[in-house]
Amino acid sequence: MTFSKTETNKTYTQRINTIFTYIDENLENDLSLETIAKIACYSPYHFHRIFKVFTHEPLNSYINRKRIENAASLLYRNQQLSISDIYLQCGFNSAASFTKSFKKFYKNSPSKFRKVNPDKYSKIGQTADIKETYLRNLEQLLHWRDMNTTIAVKQVPELHFATLTQIGVQGLQNTFTNLMDWAGPKGLLVNPNFKMGTIFYDSFKVTSPDKVRMKACLLTDNSIPSEDEIEGVTFAAQECIVARFEIGMQEFEKAWTSIFMWMNENGHTKADYPPYEIYHNNFNEHPEKKCIVDMCIPIK
Repeated sequence: MTFSKTETNKTYTQRINTIFTYIDENLENDLSLETIAKIACYSPYHFHRIFKVFTHEPLNSYINRKRIENAASLLYRNQQLSISDIYLQCGFNSAASFTKSFKKFYKNSPSKFRKVNPDKYSKIGQTADIKETYLRNLEQLLHWRDMNTTIAVKQVPELHFATLTQIGVQGLQNTFTNLMDWAGPKGLLVNPNFKMGTIFYDSFKVTSPDKVRMKACLLTDNSIPSEDEIEGVTFAAQECIVARFEIGMQEFEKAWTSIFMWMNENGHTKADYPPYEIYHNNFNEHPEKKCIVDMCIPIK
């Protein structure tokens, strides 16, 4: 996503970033336009227009989608939670409104979604053909994982990022370019510890690629204050599942799937911090156009 360098757009970006975080942390609470606009320090009418320009969808649609996607994640990742617990946790007032919204979005009721869309590597299907296909796919993925990475739990020190928000995969490269244009004059690109990365606030498993919220990021030695569109983000020191891959761009989804499988196999639980990638090369300079990347999942 690109913005003109006007002071107005810089202010909008800072406030929208604050709202993204607030919505993520308060899905079960009142997220009316009036509430959100007050936090953003705009009139409801003005904020609604700003938000739609930034995200390409109205505020209510964005909140509803985030609630439904969060419910979908809980449905297939936590079989112990009842559907009643899930709809209340995700901010729906009744089972009827939840089911109606969920079915409109995923074309299935929540109960049917849970049955037909479990984590595809956590439960074998009921028929012999499905079981055979599952086992074959699982075996291939595990073999691919073993051949391409070593996964370990590591104590990762506190990390500081300069970030720029991106909605959807289209235009991500431009966002990285804008981030580097900002970082260059500050000498950050010649830092011997220079690394780029991506932080993921949505899952491609439940969110459409054009709606996924990410942050293009640059590792910095120290925390930085937010400046214009740039937001300083700090991750506390914590345990993470870390896997290094040397893979083509088309293999990233497979790599992430294999890491989350490993997390489940080893009894770990994802922490509240989002997963992220740290890049160790420019894939365009790689002889096979491969990316050397650390994929990291913070865990509790």
